[in-house]
Amino acid sequence: MSNNYWDEDEDDQDTDTDVQMDGSDLLKKLRKAKRSDEKRIKELTEQLEGFSKAQRERVVKDVLDKKGVNPKAQRLILKDLEDVNEESVNTWLEDNGDLFGLVQPEDTQEKELNRAALRQQDVVTQLGMTPDRAENLLDRINNAASAEELSALIYSQQ
Repeated sequence: MSNNYWDEDEDDQDTDTDVQMDGSDLLKKLRKAKRSDEKRIKELTEQLEGFSKAQRERVVKDVLDKKGVNPKAQRLILKDLEDVNEESVNTWLEDNGDLFGLVQPEDTQEKELNRAALRQQDVVTQLGMTPDRAENLLDRINNAASAEELSALIYSQQ
């Protein structure tokens, strides 16, 4: 890739600034400038495509490394996805992860309901009154010597 923005054949031309150019010379210079610009655009486009490809490959590789998936999956992912970002690669892996042995944890609605029921059971058992505690409390109420002691027992159980 060249950093020159001119054609080499322009160096061979000796033009006198005092001499007026006719229309054909101007047209030739315009065509040369256009070819030079097209060549530069082509070089920059190729560079951009190379950088884009490298960036896409890097994103896929990083996601695969995080998930612990075989790096060979990268070829399939790059073929399937046009817009490559972390979210799209994760979505692709969720849909096609079974091809590579990637097991997704399944959080179904049933499992969520079971977890909620377990949490409710924990709350009930932690705050609940067992028969032993009830008898002990009844004994303490019956054996209270003063109204203040009785009030303290009642308020301590709330």
